[in-house]
Parts: sequence; structure tokens; C-alpha cells
Amino acid sequence: MPEPVTSHYIVIGAALFALGLVGFMARRNLIVMFLSTEVMFQGVVVNLVAFARMHNHLEGQAFALFLLVVAAVEAALALGLVVLLHRRKGTLDSEAWAAMRG
Repeated sequence: MPEPVTSHYIVIGAALFALGLVGFMARRNLIVMFLSTEVMFQGVVVNLVAFARMHNHLEGQAFALFLLVVAAVEAALALGLVVLLHRRKGTLDSEAWAAMRG
């Protein structure tokens, strides 16, 4: 079986990013918006690895591993923040948080 070409990975990464962008712009639920940003982030990581492989540099793959660790930390913090916001207002609708008071 032939190995996929690098351009296939780039297209998959771009599709993941576009799917995440559509999900982020179309939904108002904070959890769905958070998951959509994670999908966009994974699309960027796939493209980073594809370009690193295309140019035969291991630094890009090491940076992608670092980004996955950052994504895990960001997921833990964001989910904690979503739980806090839900406890404060009782809803996860982003429109409820549009008007902030100082």
C-alpha cells in the first residue's frame, strides 16, 4: 500500500481547522465552542507535523509534541472555567456572558 503524500495531511489539517472554525462560529454553547477550538488546534498540529515531515526537520515534530502538552493543560483549565461559569449563572449560553459588569 503506498504511503499518503504530505499534501493529504495538509488537506486533513486544513479540514479540521475549517470544521472547528464553523463549529465555533455557529454554536453558542460554551462547551461546544471549547471543543471546536480544540479541533482547530489539532488541525494546526497536524499541519505542523506535515510541514516538518515535508522539510525533514524533527524540530517541527518536537514542537507539535510540546503543543499537545499545552493543549492538555489548556483543556483542564478551560473545563474548570466552564464549570465555574455554569455555577455562577446556571447556563452555558455565551449570550448570557456578553454583557459584562465591572
